[in-house]
Amino acid sequence: MTLDTAPRIADPDALFTLLVDAHAGLDAEASRRLDAKLVLLLANHIGDIEVVKQAVEAARLFPPPPAGEGESEARAVYR
Repeated sequence: MTLDTAPRIADPDALFTLLVDAHAGLDAEASRRLDAKLVLLLANHIGDIEVVKQAVEAARLFPPPPAGEGESEARAVYR
């Protein structure tokens, strides 16, 4: 299986808000733990280490560009 990077999230802004809101009230360490737990849960859901490796490589090599004028941070990821 290969990593599918085609946009498939119907409302990326809502997802971005959900992820940001999940960190509300957390200190830096708790925020990092939340991110780690989320990554592990999603990696388990994917269930294929090769796909997870591809996602890690993509995330490290291709950081999202800054949002353009009138564009949300979530939508900038898909450019």
